[in-house]
Amino acid sequence: MVRMTRDFIHINDFIVLVEEGRASTVEVDACRFEEPLIAVAFYGSGNVDLAVNYNEKSKKFHHTKGLALSFYADYKVAFEHTISPTKNLECIVIATAIKHIDQLPNQEGELFRDLLHELVNPKDNYVEGPSFFMTPEMERIVDAIFANQYSGKTKMMFFRSQITALLSHFFGQLALLQITDSKTAYRDRLNDVRDILISNLDNPPSLTEISRQIGLNTTKLKKEFKAVFGVPVFKYLHNERLSIAHKLISEQQNTVQEAAWHVGYDSLSSFSNAFAKKFGYRPSQIK
Repeated sequence: MVRMTRDFIHINDFIVLVEEGRASTVEVDACRFEEPLIAVAFYGSGNVDLAVNYNEKSKKFHHTKGLALSFYADYKVAFEHTISPTKNLECIVIATAIKHIDQLPNQEGELFRDLLHELVNPKDNYVEGPSFFMTPEMERIVDAIFANQYSGKTKMMFFRSQITALLSHFFGQLALLQITDSKTAYRDRLNDVRDILISNLDNPPSLTEISRQIGLNTTKLKKEFKAVFGVPVFKYLHNERLSIAHKLISEQQNTVQEAAWHVGYDSLSSFSNAFAKKFGYRPSQIK
């Protein structure tokens, strides 16, 4: 059984979908857009599998945590998320219709035309634009949106401010990166690095060991990892540890002490200090 929550927010000519799903067994949740849209999807901590199906074609994504994915899609495109007890859905979609591009405020229409030009002039039912893994600042915004405890008008005000900041970061990062072939050439191996780190939170291998496993020297590994993920390898590990600990505590799967041990902290005070530095409050303050 899947428990889904969907919040729709309208900001100027943007439609924003904040989608969260949990399942007790492996389930597939499919959705479509009612009209052709240009969109950017931002994926949170669940790391769900995604399949995009259209015209007997299928594009699959198996590493979605932290992914910012831009695309054009019409009503013929089905987006299927595979949700399971260990892979919850956390997705924010910011979308607009092509006909509204020129009506967007703050020169956002120009940004779409300049940086997402292949989506503004689509040649298929589904066209994939640039994608990259979010910077730590972007991940913090996404985490804050899903951790928010506001309601009513205050909740909508909070969502509006965070969505505007997230979209600003997306275009700013896209302009900086302009993902090149040199960066995407190692994408699969860098995804393997992410998996190695996440699978060994409590006892991660050294850079030398990781380099040997994926077939990149340490200098290349450090350079390419930071180019794609925005932070050094072990800073990424540090952020992952704390994000996973937050999830374990907030969902009441672990006590604070158990969560600290689970992600590799022997000292509860060190864990609490690091947690407070990242989130602005201590783990004992999570409601």
